[in-house]
Amino acid sequence: MSKIPVLEIFGPTIQGEGRVIGRKTMFVRTAGCDYRCSWCDSSFTWDGSAKEDIQLMTAEEIYDKLYEIAGDSFNHVTISGGNPALIKGIQSLVDLFDSKNIQSALETQGSKFQPWMTQIDDLTISPKPPSSKMKPNLPILDDVIAKCVPETLNLKVVIFDDEDYQFAKMIHHRYPEIPFYLQVGNPYLDGEYVESHTERLLTLYETLVDRVMASPDMNNVYVLPQLHTLLWSNKKGV
Repeated sequence: MSKIPVLEIFGPTIQGEGRVIGRKTMFVRTAGCDYRCSWCDSSFTWDGSAKEDIQLMTAEEIYDKLYEIAGDSFNHVTISGGNPALIKGIQSLVDLFDSKNIQSALETQGSKFQPWMTQIDDLTISPKPPSSKMKPNLPILDDVIAKCVPETLNLKVVIFDDEDYQFAKMIHHRYPEIPFYLQVGNPYLDGEYVESHTERLLTLYETLVDRVMASPDMNNVYVLPQLHTLLWSNKKGV
């Protein structure tokens, strides 16, 4: 059976982003990513700094660890990364969740499709904007989105500046029927706890809200903070 490279398993906590913001969930964080975003808040998943922490685990081992941590206090698991969509072996984990009536969530940048993504209950595709220094391949993104289940799918773009906002507009109007979320970026990544982090992020969030309110071509969007960062700054494992 295929094993999955796992860096972290933690929770219960709340989902801080996208359509399921505020949802009680567990997290399984996988290693590896095909992007190198300049502002990545999980760069340890791909930069080699946490390679000694990677555990190769079967689906059953992952579920047993989730249950060891949380017992019966969860029915939703977020598969995070890195980019979990690189990992074909997650199929066995999603199948196991289905058999146990555990709902699942996934966020990926839309650079790779796996058949198991059609079984994800809350699927967020988050194309990376110019501030990331990455450039999405739009034909590949088109293909990935076309293969997904519309009822489970939403789009999210992180916003740091006006160039990102213009990119978000392009993505939104390219796929106008898909629920679309804007999320303010977190530029303050220096350490687990940042002084006045909540206040700083709320100021950025208000600026993004004001920008959207003044845009007649962005009437059908949702504007979010990064909820877990407001609560816990950059602390890992929450």
